[in-house]
Amino acid sequence: MDEQAPPAGPPLDRRAELSEFLRSRRARLKPEDVGLPDFGRHRRVPGLRREELAQLAGVSVAYYTRLEQGNGRNVSAEVLDSIARALRLTDAEHAHLTHLAKGKQCKRKPSARPQQVRASIGQLLESMDAVPAYVFGRRSEILAWNRMAAAVFGDWAQLPAEERNWARLVFLRPEYRDLFVDWEQKAIDIVCTLRMDAGCYPDDPRLSALVGELSVKSEDFRCLWATHDVKEKSHGVKRLHHPLVGALSLSFESFRMTDDADQSLVVYHAEPASPSAEALRLLASWGADATRAGTGS
Repeated sequence: MDEQAPPAGPPLDRRAELSEFLRSRRARLKPEDVGLPDFGRHRRVPGLRREELAQLAGVSVAYYTRLEQGNGRNVSAEVLDSIARALRLTDAEHAHLTHLAKGKQCKRKPSARPQQVRASIGQLLESMDAVPAYVFGRRSEILAWNRMAAAVFGDWAQLPAEERNWARLVFLRPEYRDLFVDWEQKAIDIVCTLRMDAGCYPDDPRLSALVGELSVKSEDFRCLWATHDVKEKSHGVKRLHHPLVGALSLSFESFRMTDDADQSLVVYHAEPASPSAEALRLLASWGADATRAGTGS
């Protein structure tokens, strides 16, 4: 039986998103960052002026102004490339700009039905019995996980389907502030991922409902959402404070599914023979007891 979807929200305003994204990227640059002279004149706003950015991109000020006002439907890929170079955008930011300006969704329109993980991926997760692993999809939804992920991050099976969401867990549940040593960085990573989803799927009502809910309930989320930062993080290290085994330092790798680019498999592992590796071994041996401890139950 399908799980009930959370309430929908109004679509995000793509034109406003484009305008605010360009303004935020322009504001972070100084003339000296891009080789322009700074004569010490008073600047009413931080960062480059529109005319300076237009000069760097090789377009007219009027043309760039229209784009920054959200009128990007007819802009060419070549112009977007020039603006991206002038703004020193990362690959992820460049892709986000293109999605916002061209008004095209990354893939097909999101279905109202819950996202599904292939059965073979579920079997793969079950076979990985020594390391935490899970699959997440659009809107930071946690779609599938193995026993070790539950032991480390919490028994998500005990949560309603709509609560199995990294954004809701990190911003709305205090125990996750305690779990992640660098909670602020985890929060930033999640917001950056949601921003990329918003660029791909601005008409997704469930995404806009999630953003609206978090904006109302979390001041931290509101502040981070207003930065308009986007990035992809495919690997790194997470430091945790587990309620049962204490400090954990785990490296992670994220693998995007080739048959569904909206889903990613994330696998954590510890350095061999390290205290964290021994802690994972203990969690694996404790099984269900470790899972209950991870949820604080």
